Amino acid sequence: MPEDAGTQALSEALRSSFAIVKIVMIILVVVFFGKGFFTVGPQEKAIILHFGKARGEGNNALLGAGLHWSLPYPIDEVVKIPITEIQQVKSTVGWYFTTPEKEAANQEDPPGPSLNPALDGYTITADGNIIHTRATLSYRIEDPIRFEFDFVNASNAVLNALDNALLYASSRYTVDDALTRDKTGFRELVQKRVTDLARRDKLGIVVEQCQVDTRAPRQLQQAFENVLTALSTRDKLHNDALSYENQALSRAAAEAASRTNTAEAERVRLVGAVQAEAERFTALLPKYEADPALFANLLLSEKIGQVLTNVEDKIYLPERADGKTRELRLQLSREPRLLKPAGLKPPNP
Repeated sequence: MPEDAGTQALSEALRSSFAIVKIVMIILVVVFFGKGFFTVGPQEKAIILHFGKARGEGNNALLGAGLHWSLPYPIDEVVKIPITEIQQVKSTVGWYFTTPEKEAANQEDPPGPSLNPALDGYTITADGNIIHTRATLSYRIEDPIRFEFDFVNASNAVLNALDNALLYASSRYTVDDALTRDKTGFRELVQKRVTDLARRDKLGIVVEQCQVDTRAPRQLQQAFENVLTALSTRDKLHNDALSYENQALSRAAAEAASRTNTAEAERVRLVGAVQAEAERFTALLPKYEADPALFANLLLSEKIGQVLTNVEDKIYLPERADGKTRELRLQLSREPRLLKPAGLKPPNP
C-alpha cells in the first residue's frame, strides 16, 4: 500500500509537471511567433532578410506602410529604410579645427601663426591660394535596396562624394570668386558635382539641397578684410561715377531737346511769317500792276501815317502854285513847352 500511494503521487506530480511544461511551451511559441509582427511607418520601407537574403527581388522586396509579420530573429531580420525623410551629411574636409560645443556657443580658439595640417583642413583654389570651406548636403533615398545593400556604409559614400565636390569646386575657382564675387556659383558647382557622383556611383539618392560656407584663413583675415574694404570703396566710386554720367547725359539730352524744340519753333514761326509775307505780296501784286502810281501813293500815305503817329510836331509843305521850291527854316534846340498843371486856368491876355 505505501508503495502504491507513492507511485500514484509521483505519477500525479509528473502529469502536473508535463501540463505546466506544455502550457509554458505554448506560451513561448505564441510569444515567439508574436514577436514577428512589426509596423512600417508612412515614411519608411522595410525589407525582410531570410537568413541574410532579401525576400523577393527589386521593388517586390519592399514592404510599404502598415502591419507586417516575419519570422523572429535570427531566422528573419527586418531592415527599415527611411525613404521620404531628408537625410543630411556634413563635410568639414576643408574646415579648420573646432569643436561642436564651441561652434554652438559661437566661440573659436585664436588662430595660431600658421595652419596645423594634422588638425586644420583647407582646400586649394585655382590661383594657388588657400581657403576654408565646408558643406551640408540634404538628400533623400531614392533606391532603398541599392542604398542599403550595395554599400557597407552608404552615408560614408555620400560624405566622400561631398568631400570630392568641395575639393573639385575649389580647384576651379579663384579665391576672390569663391569668397566674394561668385559664392552662388561655387555652391551650385558643389551641388552639381555631388549629383553627378551620386549618379555615376549609383548611390540611390536624390540631392535636395546643398549649403556651402567659405571663409578666408583666419591668419589672413585682416588682409582679406582690407581687400574687401578696397573693393567696396572701388565699387562705390565706380557707381558714383556711373550715376554722375547718367545725370550729365540726362541733363545734356534735356538741354539738347530744349534747344532743338526752340529752334524748331523759331523755324516754324519764321517760315510762317515769310509765307504770310509772300502771300500778302502776291495779293498786292495785281493792285500794283493795275495802277503803280496810285499803289505807291497809298503805301507812302500808310507809311507816313505810321511814322507820324507818335510825332509831336507835324509840318506840311504844300507845293507852290508856281512850282518853285519852298524854303523851310527850322529853329533847332528850342526850349520845350511848359506843361500846364492840371486845374490851372490860363492867364488873361
